[in-house]
Amino acid sequence: MMFNLILGFIMFYVGNMNFGFKHKHLLIVMLSLEFIVLSIFFFFLIYLTFINYNMYMLMVFLVFSVCEGALGLSILVSMIRTHGHDYFQSFNLL
Repeated sequence: MMFNLILGFIMFYVGNMNFGFKHKHLLIVMLSLEFIVLSIFFFFLIYLTFINYNMYMLMVFLVFSVCEGALGLSILVSMIRTHGHDYFQSFNLL
């Protein structure tokens, strides 16, 4: 039990560090966000098994995370079609 919590914290920390340091490409940012969602899913799984609760809430969480990933991929495809790359430095936000 304690090993699983430590592993989950390490996963969450590595995902946040990757999100903070590798923010030049949209694809890397999206992969790090999906890794953070996976670590939250792992925490959620540990918590629900600890309190002996049913796992239907995990399916709802997975559905929303898959929808979030599909929206991110559609934004990535539209950015690559319009600009030709996924660099954040070349976009003007104004």
